[in-house]
Amino acid sequence: MADAARPFDFKGAITELVKRAGSDLHIKVGRPPMLRIRGELVELDRDPLKPDQLKALAEQIMTPRQVKEFAEMKESDFAIGVPGVGRFRTNVFQQRGTLSFVFRAIPYQVKSCDELNLPKSLNEIAMKPRGLVLVTGITGSGKSTALASMVDYINRNRACNIITIEDPIEFLHKDVRSTISQREVGSDTLSFEGALRHVLRQDPDVIMIGEIRDQITLDTAMKAADTGHLVFSTLHTTDATQTINRVISFFPPHEHDAVRNLLSTCLNAVISLRLVPTKDGKTRVPACEVLINTAAVKDNIRDSEKALTIPSLIKDGAVQYGMQAFDQSLMDWYRKDVISYEDAVFYSSNPSEFALKVSGIDSTSDRTFTDDLGGDSRGLS
Repeated sequence: MADAARPFDFKGAITELVKRAGSDLHIKVGRPPMLRIRGELVELDRDPLKPDQLKALAEQIMTPRQVKEFAEMKESDFAIGVPGVGRFRTNVFQQRGTLSFVFRAIPYQVKSCDELNLPKSLNEIAMKPRGLVLVTGITGSGKSTALASMVDYINRNRACNIITIEDPIEFLHKDVRSTISQREVGSDTLSFEGALRHVLRQDPDVIMIGEIRDQITLDTAMKAADTGHLVFSTLHTTDATQTINRVISFFPPHEHDAVRNLLSTCLNAVISLRLVPTKDGKTRVPACEVLINTAAVKDNIRDSEKALTIPSLIKDGAVQYGMQAFDQSLMDWYRKDVISYEDAVFYSSNPSEFALKVSGIDSTSDRTFTDDLGGDSRGLS
């Protein structure tokens, strides 16, 4: 019973996460705390956690509103700050009748695209006056970090009104040249839908939606972008082709033609991310696909009679428009000896074509690996 009553050293575990440059802290009953470091889960040298310890932790870090939400929904999302340690996006959920937590580390300082090793074309996209920008990737691929970097770039280079709608607020932005209003679902607004219904009356130039989760949010985002606003959001899709298909699939079949037309006019860019381990095992670097909505891309999205040919259009627009395919990005990192051949092939979209290129054989469909990566200033920094 003495062990059950002993409090869990949460601050010690979360401090260890930050010291070891981990991304997530996992806490569940019956196991010691676990850190995700460079994509891998690592167990801390601590005793297995007990139900009473996690219940006490919940009482320590959750507000009454969050406790009520958890009691009703059996899960809750929020952000916390740990004095002297950092800020963390938090998810508490129930599994097998017991509490579990996942804490995602959020840097206090928003990093630039250069510091994140992202293509310079992202800064150019951020400075567009209007359109929809979708940042995509699997969970933990760096979507929120890239999005925060672009919002920060706007803040430092434009005098405009930026409104964010997030669940929860992750990166904290201070007014520089722009004025930024950050609204958190649950505390500042009741829902994404409610916030978006009124956002156009708040005179926004830039709208950032933390995540597109439903048709209403997506429809509002596209219409806001189509009426002259710059709109950013994220989707859990793996590349530009899947993103466009996912956007269309949010709507019933009889609306697909209208959605294609709207998307073809309002879309600005799709940025897709994959984090790849470096050869030295010390960190990860982003492989990044960038699709710009050129005239050829518009026609391809609009034409329901033809299949999407986004990979080919990205290759065709690499030099002129600053587009970039995943495999081009991976080849750049591989040639710089930053990532291993095995990881480059594993994360590539077309492993067989990538392997041929590494061996010095150009496939008939590939015209861009040598054309743009060697001399294009828009590539990864």
